[in-house]
Amino acid sequence: MVTKRIEREARAEPRWPAVAAILVALTLYGLLPSSFLPLLRISVVIIGLALLIPVVAINPVKLKRQTPWSRRISVTLTMLLAVANQVALVQLIVQLLQSGSKAEAPVLLLAAVQVWSTNIIVFALIYWDLDRGGPVTRTQAERRDLPEADFRFPQDEDYDTVREVVIGSSKKSDWTANFIDYLYFSLSNSMAFSPPDAVPLTNRAKIVVGFEALGAYVLLVLVIARAVSLLG
Repeated sequence: MVTKRIEREARAEPRWPAVAAILVALTLYGLLPSSFLPLLRISVVIIGLALLIPVVAINPVKLKRQTPWSRRISVTLTMLLAVANQVALVQLIVQLLQSGSKAEAPVLLLAAVQVWSTNIIVFALIYWDLDRGGPVTRTQAERRDLPEADFRFPQDEDYDTVREVVIGSSKKSDWTANFIDYLYFSLSNSMAFSPPDAVPLTNRAKIVVGFEALGAYVLLVLVIARAVSLLG
């Protein structure tokens, strides 16, 4: 029992990548132009930082412990960022469609980069919190006790290939996805508009992945159209 506990603790995911991503997302969102609902932006940044403190306090270095309240706070923080950035996305789309001034174009294009980048981080956090019960459950629970997988990664299928690849497979090394894996998937999904790496398995995962791809597609199309109009 002691050996298994030590092994599980050793597998625990580092806290800092997710925290760094949340801080970047809050910074990008907070620095949006003043036309983007300043009171809402300030409130989201303050509430987001307040919610971040207790979840870091319970797992300051590695994600080894989880309580019902820490899980709820973590999900609430993710949902706060998601809703706030979707509001900003809608407002950005409206401004891109309505604005006819070349003077406003650089500001809006920079805002588009901020919203798009924040969107990638936000959806990475959603996938990270959603898949197989979240980051703590994925590494601390026995595989037979894990909830249904929302995503299938290449490592989950690499158990019957060449030796140097098999070494890193889920079956051989007990590998589980970490935040960087979900961030990479979110980035790829926002640019390729199709799952290039992991594959969504459940209906809820497919809905979320599709929603991210749709938002990224609409935003990039409008930004490209706006850039072309400026060149013309």
